[in-house]
Amino acid sequence: MIVTIDGPAGSGKSTAARGLAARLGFDYLDTGAMFRAVGLALRDAADADAVLAAVRLEMPPGRVLLDGRDVTADIRTPAAAQAASRVATVPAVRQFLAAEQRRIAAGRDMVCEGRDQGTAVFPDAACKFYLVADPLARAERRHRELVAKGEAVVLADVLAQQQERDARDAGRAAAPMRPAADAVVIDTTGLSPDDVLARLEEVVRRCSPART
Repeated sequence: MIVTIDGPAGSGKSTAARGLAARLGFDYLDTGAMFRAVGLALRDAADADAVLAAVRLEMPPGRVLLDGRDVTADIRTPAAAQAASRVATVPAVRQFLAAEQRRIAAGRDMVCEGRDQGTAVFPDAACKFYLVADPLARAERRHRELVAKGEAVVLADVLAQQQERDARDAGRAAAPMRPAADAVVIDTTGLSPDDVLARLEEVVRRCSPART
């Protein structure tokens, strides 16, 4: 069974996806980490075909390996996030990673989190969600995360980068960020992570009565 959780950065989808996978006993697929890793591998879009033909991307539990090198920490920077959004507009990158995501999820119970999982990668998923939140609330969440990691960042800069990324993700020609027609849309602005998780789990249990 595949469950997809899409939405913009800061909407709470990563926390929700990890928590939901743990509650259900499913595996968790962080597709954003895959885009960030490819963003590190690509210097510019012109290199895409050559790099993708040779790149090795592995995702053991809790880690991301790029050509055998552990990039788990490297991909969690604002620069890596911006690189991921840029390469996400390259059709060859999206095709490559969509195929990888389907390969990894084949035959498994998995919660897949990203921006186009329910629309382009797994259009037949049993349960689909799209999380949204107030832009300032999203930026504040991201700002707190970065500060907790010891990074000296300004909230206004985080908000500006978020707005730029949102526009790029929603406006790209290849699999733009948008909710699937059959997705359950949840506004997480005033909800705690536990509240969001409870709503997701309730819907998934209805999607799959045998798992109740």
